[in-house]
Amino acid sequence: MQPNLDRAFAAFADPTRRAILARLAEGEATVSELAAPFDISLPAVSRHLSVLEAASLISQERYGQFRRCRLNADGFAAPAEWLEFYRRFWGESFLRLAEHLEATKPSKEKSHVKRRR
Repeated sequence: MQPNLDRAFAAFADPTRRAILARLAEGEATVSELAAPFDISLPAVSRHLSVLEAASLISQERYGQFRRCRLNADGFAAPAEWLEFYRRFWGESFLRLAEHLEATKPSKEKSHVKRRR
């Protein structure tokens, strides 16, 4: 796996980081705005943001004393491609299984076993 792909999935593994990504999907925000709904310290939120930035999922820019964060769409490309490959793989596998089950399904005539009386 690619290093950024590993970092992205590690970032996705944490519910706080997923919540931050969901918030940023609504638009850019300052670190304080991102921290508001969480019962954790600003340094803890900053560490989460560092993980997201290292995974190329967000970018941060400094405006005076504030840092504004926004999603980085390019960072989602590799995880999306990886997931899409396996979505197609499993979709095709289930389709082949369904076709196999249909082809090997006993006919109604064969499925009724004559009972002896």
